[in-house]
Amino acid sequence: MKRCVLHIDMDAFFAAVEQRDRPELRGRPVVVGAPPDRRGVVSTCSYEARVYGIRSAMPSREAYRRCPQAVFLPPDMARYEEASRRVFAIFARYSPLVEPLSIDEAFLDVTGVRRLFGGGEEIARRIRAEVRAEVGLAASIGVAGNKFLAKLGSERAKPDGLFVMPEAREEVVRVLGALKVGALWGVGKVTGAALERAGYQTVADLQRADPAVLARAVGECLAAHLRALAFGEDSREVETEFEERSLSREYTFPADCRDRETVRGVLKGLSDEVGRRLRAHGRFATVGRLKLRWADFRTITRQAPFETAVCDDFALRALALRLFDAERLAQPVRLVGFGVSGLCEGRREQLTLFDDAPAARDKRERLCHAVDALCERLGTGSVRRAGEREDGGAEP
Repeated sequence: MKRCVLHIDMDAFFAAVEQRDRPELRGRPVVVGAPPDRRGVVSTCSYEARVYGIRSAMPSREAYRRCPQAVFLPPDMARYEEASRRVFAIFARYSPLVEPLSIDEAFLDVTGVRRLFGGGEEIARRIRAEVRAEVGLAASIGVAGNKFLAKLGSERAKPDGLFVMPEAREEVVRVLGALKVGALWGVGKVTGAALERAGYQTVADLQRADPAVLARAVGECLAAHLRALAFGEDSREVETEFEERSLSREYTFPADCRDRETVRGVLKGLSDEVGRRLRAHGRFATVGRLKLRWADFRTITRQAPFETAVCDDFALRALALRLFDAERLAQPVRLVGFGVSGLCEGRREQLTLFDDAPAARDKRERLCHAVDALCERLGTGSVRRAGEREDGGAEP
């Protein structure tokens, strides 16, 4: 049976939720992210804002310069996550094979359910209609025989559309041939520049390429990967087991910060946020990572392993501060971040008969889970450590 894959992408998701819930914003340029009078970037924006060249990850000050009349809103993740849960519940009606890519994007393998619900195009139409009727949001969907082509299809469908990729190989080759090489997965700035230097600008150029010559330009493995995609070949399965490989939080100071204790206080709060997310996902971390961006935009990262996999705030804070205290503040700090990686579901460690460390860790973790429950009920920031200010620093 020929595979049938859908790629579903919610259109301007955060901004669309805001416009859904606030009718006065409909038809207006909406930017979700940092306010324009502070440092930070655009998280997403409505299509009305994109007309002015505003895009994700653009500095909010630049977005304001391009469109002063835009409405700037802070992200409201609780509402966005609630909308996402409702959207993914609709996906689950049509297939158990759902691969989440983010809060607003997923692959569905509907190969085995076409006898129940009709062909891929019919399933896509039904999903779009139900998302619109039940959640009040627009979804763009690509339908194809594999993940790569389905993703290209959804990009063609935007905004609020449906695109079915052709099944005939010669038609697929023709459609792909007209694209720039940057449309292929795995082609970023560096690879794109290398391909351009070698004379490859379109996918059609790759289709005609001598494999040996292409391999000399980008390496044998990447050359084979790009050649396969250039002809629409992608054998990857839709993976239902989705697992975050890392978690991180960052903070950009409104003005470059020279005070070491202020940066330490913010870093404590960031490590606590990472801890809450770890515990919410039932994960433990094996590596911690500090990120510092100086006033001149140079960025450094420092990382170190934990002695054992951890999820409690005490261990996370201790490593974050140890990494930070080892650094000299050569310049004022623009941004500070903390993250963890090497995530796992449990610990694998050799215990000795008289080792009391596990008991101490369990006690710390139980305390952190209890604090999480209180914060869930009373609000984040309602519980603080004794002798600690609201900004995370110590009381004098």
